[in-house]
Amino acid sequence: MKKVLGGALCLAVLISLSMVSASGQTQTQPGTLGTKKSTSTTHHAATVHRSLLDPKTLNQKAPDDYKVKFTTTKGDFVIEVTRAWAPVGADRFYNLVKNGFFTDVEFFRVVPDFVVQFGINGNPKIAAAWSNANINDDPVVQSNQRGYITYAKTGAPNSRSTQVFINLNDRNAGLDAQGFAPFGKVVDGMDVVDKLYSGYGEQLTQLQDQIMQQGNAFLKKSFPELDSIKTAVIVSPAPAANAAKKPAAATHKPTSTSQ
Repeated sequence: MKKVLGGALCLAVLISLSMVSASGQTQTQPGTLGTKKSTSTTHHAATVHRSLLDPKTLNQKAPDDYKVKFTTTKGDFVIEVTRAWAPVGADRFYNLVKNGFFTDVEFFRVVPDFVVQFGINGNPKIAAAWSNANINDDPVVQSNQRGYITYAKTGAPNSRSTQVFINLNDRNAGLDAQGFAPFGKVVDGMDVVDKLYSGYGEQLTQLQDQIMQQGNAFLKKSFPELDSIKTAVIVSPAPAANAAKKPAAATHKPTSTSQ
């Protein structure tokens, strides 16, 4: 059965290029299209951290390697990011996590044996602020194998923003030649990723304008079975702000934590 994934969408959706799974099914790759102007004036989240409304200020260089713990409605998983694989993508992800972008974000697209995709912020004000905050492409160094995490994008250059996907099989290597550059991988809790609710299929990939305009209020009302990220935090190395709270031993010289 052919899996239909297309449509005129807002952020990190699917484009017409396709790949063939081991079973012979045609699947369209993860990707993004241009942002539409929102016609909705409804906003559901009152408090927004100022840093998340100004993407250009979140430009800190990431550590060479760091780990992020995702606490979700199905359990925890950990992603290890290797900056050398995709430095631009690793830096963007680091800044998003450190500033709380992924808190209360829904896994809006779960296609079994293909990908889990997320990264539309549940607050419409934040989603709008990042809609055109694209980053430059990275060369593809690693392959899109099971557990590897990659930015969604279009066929256009430099179209990555905030949406990412986790590969669910070892047969997504066809995405490599299309410029999808993994920047990390799940090192613990892949069984949790596998259990994320997939019953809505591709329905929400056709509704991304509405997700951006109405946020989590729309998702939680209309698609209540979706799993979501409760928190995403950098657990190694500890960010400098956290490390500074730990008192140094009196007999040792303090060591700074690199960013």
